[in-house]
Amino acid sequence: MASPDTFALWNRLSRTAAGRWLFSRAVCFRAPYFMSIRPILDVLEPGRAEARLKKRRRVQNHIGTVHAIACANLCEFVAGLLAEATTPRDMRWIPKGMSIDYLAKAETSLRGVGSMPVVDSGDNQDVIVSVDVFDEAARRVVHADITMYLSKRRTG
Repeated sequence: MASPDTFALWNRLSRTAAGRWLFSRAVCFRAPYFMSIRPILDVLEPGRAEARLKKRRRVQNHIGTVHAIACANLCEFVAGLLAEATTPRDMRWIPKGMSIDYLAKAETSLRGVGSMPVVDSGDNQDVIVSVDVFDEAARRVVHADITMYLSKRRTG
């Protein structure tokens, strides 16, 4: 399913908290913009991913809640890794669009939980990755639907 390198690295490192932290930092090194929120991936498997974002000053807005764009970054982090774990190996993915709803103030550290249907190899297609973000009281504060465009990998 997933990119052999990415998923193999996750499977090797995810057994410990330090390994999950190291994997998350490696993702941020590859996609530096995610470092702005310092996410930690906790779960990655075909069809499901979870990551968390610690509330700290660097992700807050002027009223002391987690900034909407930090929440959107968490959604994209979860969705991208989920697409990596779920997309067939002979296909590639790229985000095509995002619909996001801010449902409540994000006043605590957050957990993003994503789901994606398992897809078969085949024609180019759009797939919706759904991500819900919860606060520490398990209240849903954000919902995002991220459209991923899946297409055949070029060979050669």
